[in-house]
Amino acid sequence: MHAKDILIEGYGRIQEEVHAAVEGLDPDGLNARPADDANSVAWLLWHLTRVQDDHIADAFGLDQVWLADAWEKRFGLGLPRHDTGYGHSSAKVAKVRVDSAGLLTGYYDAVHEQTLGALRSLTAGDLERIVDENWDPLVTLGARLVSVLSDDLQHAGQAAYVRGLVQSAAS
Repeated sequence: MHAKDILIEGYGRIQEEVHAAVEGLDPDGLNARPADDANSVAWLLWHLTRVQDDHIADAFGLDQVWLADAWEKRFGLGLPRHDTGYGHSSAKVAKVRVDSAGLLTGYYDAVHEQTLGALRSLTAGDLERIVDENWDPLVTLGARLVSVLSDDLQHAGQAAYVRGLVQSAAS
């Protein structure tokens, strides 16, 4: 198995977890915050998708799906266009509200397709390309792809946990 095949498999796991986290949740469940400063399932999934969209687009010289396919307008969050949720205050977390699971999975699936296209184009040498000079050591494409994969899976796990809390509180 080649490195790109491992990455494709890993990013496929994110998609599975995103869909599982929202399955059967109504808007109240998606937007519920188990505590005043906690993140909702909607915020966690929106954020992980925005990070993947932003970082993959930047690393491969692509347009962000969020902007190119008008997801920003469909969500209508009233946040800056390039906001990914990084460093959000509780008030900003509260702005990320959705009216359906389909909005979250639709956006994620569109980003996933762009990600898969980028990953399929990889060669082994591409993984060594420097994509971010703001860190020491410099960030290679391979490191960035693993970083996004790790971050997204952590947030998907958090969304699954919040889903369980919300469902437990409702029963």
